[in-house]
Amino acid sequence: MAIKEENNKIENIKKLESVLQSKSIKESIKQLEDAKNLLESFYGKISEKFNSIKIKKLEEEREREKEAKQEAIKQANPIKIVNSENNTNNNRFANKNNTFQNRQNKPFNNNGAFARSNSFKNERSFGDKPFNKGEKPSFVNKSANFKAGTKPGVKSIKPSFVEPIINIKEKERVFKNKKKPVEQTQEKKALSKKAQFKMSLVNDDLNETVKYRRVKTKKDVKETEHIITTIEKAIMDTENITVKDLSEKIGKPVAEIVKKLFVLGIMSTINSSIDFDTAELVSNELGVTLEYKKPETFEEKLSKIIENSDEEEKLTKRAPVVTVMGHVDHGKTSLLDAIRKTNVISGEAGGITQHIGAYTVKANGQMITFIDTPGHAAFTAMRERGANITDVAILVVAADDGIMPQTLEAIKHIKNAGVPMIVAINKIDKPTANIDKVKQQLADHDVLSDEWGGDTIMVPISAKGNQNIDKLLEMVILQADVLDLKANPERKAMGTVIEAKIDKGKGPVATILVQNGTLKVGDTIITGLAVGRIRAMFDENGKSVKSAGPSVPVSVLGLSEVPQAGDTLHAVDEKLSKQILEERKTKLQRERVSNASGVSAEDLFHKAEDNMKKQLNVIIKADVQGSCEALTDSINEITSDEVKINVISHTVGHVNETDVTLASTANAIIVCFNTKADNKAKDLIDRNKVEVYYSRVLYDVIDFLTERMKSMFEPKYKEVYTGKAEVRMVYKITGVGFVAGSYVLDGKISRNCKTYVIRNGETIGSYNLESLKIRKDDVKEVGYGFECGIRLAKFEELQAGDIIEAYNLEKIVF
Repeated sequence: MAIKEENNKIENIKKLESVLQSKSIKESIKQLEDAKNLLESFYGKISEKFNSIKIKKLEEEREREKEAKQEAIKQANPIKIVNSENNTNNNRFANKNNTFQNRQNKPFNNNGAFARSNSFKNERSFGDKPFNKGEKPSFVNKSANFKAGTKPGVKSIKPSFVEPIINIKEKERVFKNKKKPVEQTQEKKALSKKAQFKMSLVNDDLNETVKYRRVKTKKDVKETEHIITTIEKAIMDTENITVKDLSEKIGKPVAEIVKKLFVLGIMSTINSSIDFDTAELVSNELGVTLEYKKPETFEEKLSKIIENSDEEEKLTKRAPVVTVMGHVDHGKTSLLDAIRKTNVISGEAGGITQHIGAYTVKANGQMITFIDTPGHAAFTAMRERGANITDVAILVVAADDGIMPQTLEAIKHIKNAGVPMIVAINKIDKPTANIDKVKQQLADHDVLSDEWGGDTIMVPISAKGNQNIDKLLEMVILQADVLDLKANPERKAMGTVIEAKIDKGKGPVATILVQNGTLKVGDTIITGLAVGRIRAMFDENGKSVKSAGPSVPVSVLGLSEVPQAGDTLHAVDEKLSKQILEERKTKLQRERVSNASGVSAEDLFHKAEDNMKKQLNVIIKADVQGSCEALTDSINEITSDEVKINVISHTVGHVNETDVTLASTANAIIVCFNTKADNKAKDLIDRNKVEVYYSRVLYDVIDFLTERMKSMFEPKYKEVYTGKAEVRMVYKITGVGFVAGSYVLDGKISRNCKTYVIRNGETIGSYNLESLKIRKDDVKEVGYGFECGIRLAKFEELQAGDIIEAYNLEKIVF
């Protein structure tokens, strides 16, 4: 059945094609098209006829209105008829309002022009022959009525229509707005196409596009009066102001202000700028009190937004932020390993934490955020930053080592931050552990245990043995409950940059600790001089997240540049972020100019001293901002009297071609800390022979640069005594000079050694030994008890009895 239906469809299609191809169908279509064209043409003619009828009716209506107006004018003002038969030559000019006739018996109007009715339009008579428009008149008068001696054209004058005499006021009333009188408008104005189109007299149904251009007319400009109000007090929000603006502000004319300035000896114009002190003086002279009010900065606007964001009813409990601090290798990261039950320390170079790590853990059903800070001396700034963003600080002290330099520094940072401290005495499982000794050392530095009557909680633990870790976490939660930590998760986010770096594939990456509000993907953030929209966020495990609430550390992508660690972060609208960024850049530029201009004589002296030293230029490339900062500070502390180390660049990321070019130009060493050079940079390094030092441990970098600096020192030598000889006789050899025959009294005398000449117990000078011989043979050295001939360079005054002391110079190794 299906096949049969398909065959039927195919046959029907073929029949339809044959019908369409037949001539009858084509002819019918052509006839229909012709009929359509005829109908359109007929419709167009009807429309034109209809429009012409409408126009004719409209013109007739206008004509009737015009006649009605003329009739009204006639009735309102009586018309004076002038008859020449009753008028004599004596009184022709008696009344100035009378009209006068010319030779064609046509009266003049009041203005001296012909007053003609419509019947005389475009028609003039000269004698008896009228002439139409376009003809040239004949000046030969062939009129039968014309006779010699008589005035031409004088006939009996019939009464004719003349212009009515209307007084000026009435004329202005009738023809106001500069409209022409009806009598002067003889020709009928044809309606424009635009007017016809508006009055539906033109159809646009025939697919015709009708376009009109509006004629611009100059509008009457009305002069506005400047009303000067009395002002007693005005506020100025800029340091300088123009005279014009001051006039508007204090409500006084510009001329008065310029006059007062002239009295003060200041030549000014309306656009001249004056400072606040001058403006205040002028304003007081004019009776106005002028005050200066500093304009609100965008930073202040941001501060107000932050202050008004924390509503009491929206505050909720947040997780505590705990910083782990202490001396290097006292077990800070091992403690975090025990808490997180992961092995992080194996990933750190040399078992030392190189930068801040932030982690979130759950203990006893409550979230705690831990921040691990480096312990060694180079990372002072990072420890201080960690203390400033924390709620509770855990100070880790090894039970076997006790108090160390970085322990004391950590105590100082914790006290300055004003946060509660919990001491974790680690490594109690070691045989040399002494808990009481540690408590005593802490007490000596004003950190007294609660067991000894103080307010500091101390918990003995073993990170590797996992002893008392639960008790330590309980103390942290207890301390957090006492602090009653709260935040508003509904407001815009605010936080601190813990760490920042540049990733080759992702660009600038910043580790943020959200302190208040909720940070979301898509938010516009600003931190320092870095601004941008968040493209992605990741937690400490590298998992992508859409939002992060208070006390949560995340890594964000989307910033314009790598921010400085420790910078405050704010989520704001895009417009405000750009305004704040511009303001910060301007402020930074002013500070640089101020610092450059405020150089003292002492600074110049020290700078001159530094310029006299040899320069060791260094370019630092690090993996994260904190490490870069710590490495720069440590290198700047390496000083000497002969060589100065200059860190000409310190940035985050891989070594690129720009870094290599800079190093080649400045003859600098590139120090790569936990980073490497990209492929293009490697080729350029080989071509330019730039020295690159790679390291993952900060102390190795310091040692390398110290040795390199020492190698640049001027070599220093010490004198090593070798022997002495007595001059027995001095004789002169032709062509050689004076030679001292000497006897070695002590040690040995070597060729090319240094000598002192001593005469009568006093040193005369120091000279190089030029020649050493035994008889006629040159020898390298002469020992004790032998005679020899000695010649000194540039000294010919040796005498018998002089003592020659010999010594060598040995280089001092630093």
